[in-house]
Amino acid sequence: MTESSSAVLAGWAPEPFTNAGITHTLHTRGSGPGVVVLPEVPGLTPEVLGLADHLVGAGFSVTVVELFGDPGRPMSPGYAARSFAGACISREFRAFAKRADRPVAEYVRAVARRVHDRVGGPGVGVIGMCFSGGFALASAAEPAVLAPVASQPSTPLPLTPGRRRDLGMSDREREVIQGRVTNEGLCLMGLRFSEDAASPSDRFRALRAAFGDGWLPVSLNNRPGNDAGIGRREHQVLTNGDVETPGHPTHEAREQVVAFLRERLARQEVGAGQG
Repeated sequence: MTESSSAVLAGWAPEPFTNAGITHTLHTRGSGPGVVVLPEVPGLTPEVLGLADHLVGAGFSVTVVELFGDPGRPMSPGYAARSFAGACISREFRAFAKRADRPVAEYVRAVARRVHDRVGGPGVGVIGMCFSGGFALASAAEPAVLAPVASQPSTPLPLTPGRRRDLGMSDREREVIQGRVTNEGLCLMGLRFSEDAASPSDRFRALRAAFGDGWLPVSLNNRPGNDAGIGRREHQVLTNGDVETPGHPTHEAREQVVAFLRERLARQEVGAGQG
């Protein structure tokens, strides 16, 4: 690990965690209601850890799961390509499978239970991005998960019409989550850029059809000529280069996520932190 990577991870407490034969390192920091953050490809980049730091500052106890890549390593095309290729062939993620029970989803649910046991409160939030977005949604089959958030969910990879409409979870998981939406008022949040083919609009429509008013979509306009000047190829919402700019759509989207977490995980001390 480089010196700069060590600086990015300063203050984060690492620990290995194993469930059902899968082991990853968890990095934890902060206090308050629990939030699990799943990285986008290629891994725990400074931008992903920047989002996690923001959530710590907003009053949450944050656990970042080291699903792939080298923690703290900056994004580069070669690094992203190698990490993506490795994730795609892993049986843990089943990147191409439709309506699939993915081992990683059960692992994330186990992490959520662990975090909830540690921090208490009504439940925890789970945020997944890009490759891990669907894992966050599938985690809602776990009763401890009260605030699942999927930013630009792209798994299964949307290479066919059927995969573009796929929810990123198995029928069993969908049925459990539908029951929670109906009986508990569970809500799931999703974010994407309007023109993002990697996180297709067909998937968001299918999620709406499955979960009705329990699905809370946030679409950021990146059509040509949009007022914010967002490029048509933009993909990352919560780790976007403009996310720290007040008034920018990605900044506002991040604050919507913070507000969603606060509402769903509410307890007295949450309001003391302000991001």
